[in-house]
Amino acid sequence: MRDLVRQAAAIPYREGRVCLITSQSGKRWIFPKGLIDPGHTASQAALIEAWEEAGLIGILEPAPLGSYVYEKYGQEHHVLVFRMLVSEVRDDWPEKSLRERVWLTVAEAAQRVEEPQLKNILLGR
Repeated sequence: MRDLVRQAAAIPYREGRVCLITSQSGKRWIFPKGLIDPGHTASQAALIEAWEEAGLIGILEPAPLGSYVYEKYGQEHHVLVFRMLVSEVRDDWPEKSLRERVWLTVAEAAQRVEEPQLKNILLGR
């Protein structure tokens, strides 16, 4: 059995909208997501990714909204997804030159997200 790659993601909310960012290739719209580094919790990883990839600071709801599994590079990735209440949006952040950031309604975001399981989590299904 292959090892699962553990990741955490944030669905950033603010003023009734959610924030999507582009993938590094710029071809897909995603939520901030990344590996859970040794010594970090899933919650800590989600907050770090929201800052590094989207320039967002905030707090996570304690319980995850859900999780999903996808395959990349021949490995299964398990992603724990948290809702993040955004308290601060910075104009400058570590990956600003690599990504676009956009605020959309949940319905608009669901149309752009390609991963079916993530779309279901976003829509509360």
